[in-house]
Amino acid sequence: MNSSISIAQAQTPSQCTVVIFGASGDLARRKLIPALYNLRACGQDVAPPKFAVLGFARRPMAVEEFRATARTAAAKFSRLELEENCWQEFATGLDYLPGLDQPEGFRRLKARIEETEAAQGLPANRIYYLSVPPEAVPECVERLDSAGLIAKPGAANFTRVVVEKPIGTDLASARKVQAILQRYFDESQIFRIDHYLGKETVQDLMVLRFANTIFERMWGARNVDHVQITVAESEGVGSRAMYYDPAGALRDMVQNHMLQLLALIAMEAPVALDAAAIRESKLNVLRALRPIPPSQARNLAVRARYGAGTLDGEKLRGYLQEQSIPATSQTETFVALKTYIDNWRWSGVPFYLRTGKRMPARASIIYVQFKDVPKILFNREQSLPPNALTIRIQPDEGFSFEVLAKRPGLDIALRPVRMNLRYDSEFSGPSPDAYERLLLDVMSGDHTLFVSAQFVEKSWEFVESVLDQWRDNRAVPMHEYAAGTYGPAAAEQLIRADGRTWMNP
Repeated sequence: MNSSISIAQAQTPSQCTVVIFGASGDLARRKLIPALYNLRACGQDVAPPKFAVLGFARRPMAVEEFRATARTAAAKFSRLELEENCWQEFATGLDYLPGLDQPEGFRRLKARIEETEAAQGLPANRIYYLSVPPEAVPECVERLDSAGLIAKPGAANFTRVVVEKPIGTDLASARKVQAILQRYFDESQIFRIDHYLGKETVQDLMVLRFANTIFERMWGARNVDHVQITVAESEGVGSRAMYYDPAGALRDMVQNHMLQLLALIAMEAPVALDAAAIRESKLNVLRALRPIPPSQARNLAVRARYGAGTLDGEKLRGYLQEQSIPATSQTETFVALKTYIDNWRWSGVPFYLRTGKRMPARASIIYVQFKDVPKILFNREQSLPPNALTIRIQPDEGFSFEVLAKRPGLDIALRPVRMNLRYDSEFSGPSPDAYERLLLDVMSGDHTLFVSAQFVEKSWEFVESVLDQWRDNRAVPMHEYAAGTYGPAAAEQLIRADGRTWMNP
């Protein structure tokens, strides 16, 4: 049966002007411009009837140059092939203004937005996408207010602000950013974006959990032995040294992406399919997340950085040899953690989290291993492989369920078999990019796939306890692993000490 079932009607996106702060940067070029073009290319059944895009950055650039750069980016990074008529229609609403680093630049921004709205016949609905470093967010918000560019909630036309992760660099700075945002915007106007939440498989986690009786009844300490979450990156630090070295893997990946995945896989069923209920269910997971105590910093958390190695025949240099990385750097490129969720459903079930750069493949998976069957019948003489559910977030989106079956023949021999669902083969047509979905939700005012203020603070509380231990306890080692491997021996020891092994992508 191939029929689909529609559960919820999406909110209608509104005509608006999208202002991209930091429009000359990498995120705008690789993700935002291609995503906005794709929304326009999808047609009016998906995208709003009309929207304009105004790039706002420090760098002086003519509008024609910005449009040419944007066209090159869309041709290279868009999931849809560039179609000339569609691009020309999109480009007529594409503009650029320098002056992000100047107070008077915001007054010019106000005038340019008003000119754009008049020329394009758009209402005064505005979305400010702050693709800027965390420390620049407070100044941008204050200058928006000084220029009269923030409408109050409930006004005839909306103002919405999108803030990229990370929100701050630690708990104190995150609270400062939150305070500034909430001083000038209502919570209904703030969209804290984590692009992982826009991925098709991540969105499908709740459907898998709560629309399938077979999984939900198995979900918890009675049946689950442990859960692994792995986010592996094959790339090194590349050109991101200026950002990455002050951050590291724990801030860059665990504090946001990985704790979001943990919350989705472990949450209780929300009372409704609305943003407030879903956010509350996710937040309750972090409220029950057991912090790593100082006495266990070495036993429950592993940090490491990649050294020289080989990947696909290419010799790779170590992290300390990368361009712009100081020789005295103590930044980790790999983290492995063991933690627990102290609630009724998950009591006693360990959750293992692992992320790192320069690993053999780019992949994100959630691996749920179920408990062994009793030592009777088929399991009497030798241990049988456990049942396991593997959820693939990227790049091969889908999930598989491993069970045991009898191998054909006259004897009774068992072997694992995999029931596998691949999104690209099961469903026709390409899936929307994460940023397409999330930008469309901002235009619609839908907060479901965005992060709440409380979640940000709780995630920083968990991560900062580990960061503090790494900073204050010199006995906590910085391990090393060869580029092109899945991490240091200490990470293997972390999970093997419990009689388990990592499931590599």
